[in-house]
Amino acid sequence: TGGTGTFGTAMINFLLKNSKPKSIIVYSRDEMKQWYLKENLLKFKNIKFVLGDVRDKERLDSVLSNKIDYLFHAAATKIVPTSEFNPEECIKTNIIGAMNVIDCCKKNKVKRVIALSTDKASSPINLYGATKLCSDKLFVAQNSENVQTKFGVVRYGNVMASRGSIIPYFKSLINKPYFPITHPEMTRFFLSIEDAVKFSCFGMINMMGGEIFVKKIKSIKITDLAKSIKHNIKFKITGIRPGEKIHEQ
Repeated sequence: TGGTGTFGTAMINFLLKNSKPKSIIVYSRDEMKQWYLKENLLKFKNIKFVLGDVRDKERLDSVLSNKIDYLFHAAATKIVPTSEFNPEECIKTNIIGAMNVIDCCKKNKVKRVIALSTDKASSPINLYGATKLCSDKLFVAQNSENVQTKFGVVRYGNVMASRGSIIPYFKSLINKPYFPITHPEMTRFFLSIEDAVKFSCFGMINMMGGEIFVKKIKSIKITDLAKSIKHNIKFKITGIRPGEKIHEQ
C-alpha cells in the first residue's frame, strides 16, 4: 500500500534487483504517480498497478483476494502540520486504513504483513504520531488471536531526501540569504531510503509476529545539516510548528 511513494518506489526497485517476485501489486491512490512509475517499469511484466485507497475496504479486499503472500503497509497521511489542521483525514487513513488492512489480510490469509511506523509514534505529541501509535497497537494486537497471518511493525526516523523532507527544501533555498529554522536546538534521526528498505525486509523475514522493530540511527542537529548544504548560511528562527518536538526519541 502507498506503493508509489518514496518507500514504495524504492522497495519495488530493490525487490526487482535482489529477488525474483512472481508478482508485485502496487496499490496507491495517486494516479499520476502510478502513471510515471509505470512508464519507468514498462519492461517488467510482473508488476500490476492498482488504483485504490486503504480507506476503501471493499476495494482493498478485492485486491488482496489475488493470493497475496506478503504485504508492506506504507500508505499514510504523514505531514505533521497538515495532519494537525486536517485531523479527520489523518485518522481515516492512518487508523481506519490500518484496521481495513488488518481485516482484509486476515480474511485473505496473507502470510506476513509489515507496517511502517515512525519515531513520532514514541510518546507522541502530534496527531500524526498519535495515529501511528494507534496503528502500531492495532498491528501488534492481532498476533495474540490470529496465527495464520503474522503482523509486525518497523519504526525508524526521517528518510533523507524523501518527498517533502527538509534536505530538498534547503537545497531549493540555496541561493537565498538565509534558511528558516524552527528552533536552534532541533534534532532529527535520519537514514537513507536504502536503509529503510533493507530494514523493512529484515522485519518481514525475521518477524515471529507482534514485534515493533526499532532501527538504531544517529541523530543530527538541523543547523548542522543546513551548514552541510551551505557552509556559510545564516538562519532565521521561525518558531516550532504545531505538533513538533525539539528532539524525537
